[in-house]
Amino acid sequence: MRITGGIYRGRTVTCPPGIIRPAMDRMRESVFTILGSVQGLSFLDLFTGSGIIALEAASRGAEPVYAVEKDPGKKTILKKNLSIADQNVHLSIMPAERFVKTWKKPFDLVFLDPPFPYPFKADLLARVAASRLVHPSTQIIIHYPGEETLPDNLAIPRLEGQSSLPRFFQDDSHVSGNSTSPQNTSWTLTHTDTREFGRSLVRFYKPRAHTP
Repeated sequence: MRITGGIYRGRTVTCPPGIIRPAMDRMRESVFTILGSVQGLSFLDLFTGSGIIALEAASRGAEPVYAVEKDPGKKTILKKNLSIADQNVHLSIMPAERFVKTWKKPFDLVFLDPPFPYPFKADLLARVAASRLVHPSTQIIIHYPGEETLPDNLAIPRLEGQSSLPRFFQDDSHVSGNSTSPQNTSWTLTHTDTREFGRSLVRFYKPRAHTP
């Protein structure tokens, strides 16, 4: 695999053993074209696999960039791949679900590429949306099999142990013309775009505020 754009364009990335579905060049290039400039934006690559998506983001100027992979057997090759970005990509070896639950700071862009057999994609989306990974302008992107369906809108829930929505959703002052109390504002994760790549789809979501 090769990085498709940015300052590391053309650099080769090794695919670790056990990855049978590396992200296609066309899909990666198209996703970043849709996103536009990511310069200076924070980026999270969950289920990173080879690290290629994180490297595409770093190559285009995103920072900081975090890559999460649960399989410690991929660590050596991942570290070698990510060294292309001169230590500008931070690697966490842990299950994606644990990272979602424990991470405390938001990202501007969150990319999800779970294994195609992963059965909890909609639940994962909801949990990411309700976590501290997300602020009101975060964009979430998910790659998944074309034969599956994901909802167009997901209510952003209060997870177990949360008495309220994450603090990033408690200040609604950015909502134009909104003088309603934050307690009266509800949020959904709203589908904004879908693109087809062979037998797979990429969906884009953003949080959206709703006031009475």
